[in-house]
Amino acid sequence: MPKDASPADIKSAYHRALLQSHPDKQRTTTSSEIHDISLIKEAYTVLSNRESRAVHDEQLNRQTYIVATPRPAQVVSLEEFEDQSGDGGDTEAEEGPWKYPCRCGGFYRVTAALMEKGEHLVACNDCSEVVWVGYELVE
Repeated sequence: MPKDASPADIKSAYHRALLQSHPDKQRTTTSSEIHDISLIKEAYTVLSNRESRAVHDEQLNRQTYIVATPRPAQVVSLEEFEDQSGDGGDTEAEEGPWKYPCRCGGFYRVTAALMEKGEHLVACNDCSEVVWVGYELVE
C-alpha cells in the first residue's frame, strides 16, 4: 500500500485482508498462512486515523533498516597475490600491481599506492566481494 493511500483505499485493503485471513475462507489451516486478525485490526486503526498515521509515518522515517549484514571479508596475505608488474624483477615487484583471483572469475588488485594509504579492503573488479589484504608497510 502506498504511503499516500486514501482512506477508501485503506478501508478496502482492510476488508480484503480480513476476508483472506478469515478461518472459514482458508483452504488450509496452518498458522503460517493465516494472518493474525488482531494485527490487521490494529493496522487499520492506526492507518485510518490521521493523527496516529502521522505518528506512525514519523516513526518509520526515523528508523534505519539494515537490509543485509555484510559478510566478514576473507583475509588474504599479500604474499598470495601474483605480481603483475612485468618481468618480475626486484625493483618492479616492490611497486606492484598485484592480483589475486576471485571466485567469480574476476580478480582483486592491490597497488603500492593503496598500501601507502593503509587501505586493506580491496574490491573485486567484477563482483561486490571484498578481501582484507594483510601486509606490513616498510618504512
